[in-house]
Parts: sequence; C-alpha cells; structure tokens
Amino acid sequence: MPANVTELTRAAPPIVPSDIPAMSDDECLLRLAQAVEEHDNEHLDEVARLIARLAVAIE
Repeated sequence: MPANVTELTRAAPPIVPSDIPAMSDDECLLRLAQAVEEHDNEHLDEVARLIARLAVAIE
C-alpha cells in the first residue's frame, strides 16, 4: 500500500484579533491607563481589547 502524504502545515489564525489597531506595548499600556482613569463605562469593550492585546504579548 502506498504511503499517503498529508499536508501538515496549515495557516493558523492570528493570535491577536484583527479589530485591535497595531500599537506598541507602551502605547497599549498608556491607552489602557487612560481608559481606566476615565472610569467611562462606555469604553469597557476597548479596555477588554487592550487587556487581551497585552495578555497575548505576555504569553
């Protein structure tokens, strides 16, 4: 029986979601600090995205 060759390399989805703008870790920390300082409940989605962005960088 002939050996079947399977393609083991596939494009993996990006770790960082595409809705997060490209920024350095320092810029992300600065924006997160500003958002937390403002205590604006309407920007909780942005705060969550920034935290997720930093969590990916830590891993």
